[in-house]
Amino acid sequence: MKEKLEALKVEALAKLKEVTDPQILNDVRVKYLGKKGELTEVLRGMGGLSAEERPVIGQVANLVRGAIEEIIEAKQEAFQQQETQNRLNAEKVDVTLPGRSLPEGGIHPLSRVVQEIEDIFIGMGYQVAEGPEVETDYYNFEALNLPKNHPARDMQDSFYVTEDILMRTQTSPVQVRTMQAMKGEAPVKIICPGKVFRRDDDDATHSFQFHQIEGLVIDRHIRMSDLKGTLQQFAKEMFGPHAGIRLRPSFFPFTEPSVEVDVSCFKCGGDGCRLCKQSGWLEILGAGMVHPNVLEMGGYDPAEYSGFAFGMGVERIAMLKYGIDDIRHFYTNDMAFVKQFKGI
Repeated sequence: MKEKLEALKVEALAKLKEVTDPQILNDVRVKYLGKKGELTEVLRGMGGLSAEERPVIGQVANLVRGAIEEIIEAKQEAFQQQETQNRLNAEKVDVTLPGRSLPEGGIHPLSRVVQEIEDIFIGMGYQVAEGPEVETDYYNFEALNLPKNHPARDMQDSFYVTEDILMRTQTSPVQVRTMQAMKGEAPVKIICPGKVFRRDDDDATHSFQFHQIEGLVIDRHIRMSDLKGTLQQFAKEMFGPHAGIRLRPSFFPFTEPSVEVDVSCFKCGGDGCRLCKQSGWLEILGAGMVHPNVLEMGGYDPAEYSGFAFGMGVERIAMLKYGIDDIRHFYTNDMAFVKQFKGI
């Protein structure tokens, strides 16, 4: 039996020497070392050996198995290294080639204008406040001095979800929510940016969805002159150091007195041009002193506190600032339009 094992070893090593393929290597392993392999078949005859011969033959068998396994493992490692090298050669990157440049994004003009306005007012000590876009009738109208059946409600044709729930028509509800959260404490100094919704027919100057930024200041001894000075500073930072403003009497239910605010045309310097329709002025926002009823519903005593509020349309300012003639351009996802503002 010892001679059979030695002969088996010589035969197996000779076959392994000729192996050049991983699959053939596996076949040779199974042929000699498998459960039904030739080494197993030889060892089945150990039952007929004497007690003295069995340890000797067992030792020889282990040496034969070890010699065969050593060659198989060496071959397997060589095949794996060759496969790895082949993959590296096939997948290598030529680092001398120029890299592929990725497209560079830009900020949407509306987002840019919102950020610019926020920066201006934050620089003046304001905080940014936000609120829900789906509002109650109370916060959107009643708490702003617009009770049910008030004729001024006709100025804002609204999207109602139920009788008392609607898409907000202005960001003014954020002002009321902030006042109530402050529980009569002062000062209040906030701006409220966000989307608003009205049932307008879309055209070059109207959209059913647009953006507003409103501001609110409440404290003791707040006067109209404080409002004018704030808006004058805003105009200079937004439109240039030579920008001036003018206030025209107007009506808003939540402010009294109320004004429309114009800025001197930054294109012609007030001389008159196509942009300002030869008037020298551009209307940019509405403002006024907070109505005493609004102060009361917000938790403030109008005999002790006063305040001013203002509101502007972001699209309106962006159209003026960048010379855009159609509000619908902001919402059509036209990349050619958006790319014009990259880097501004």
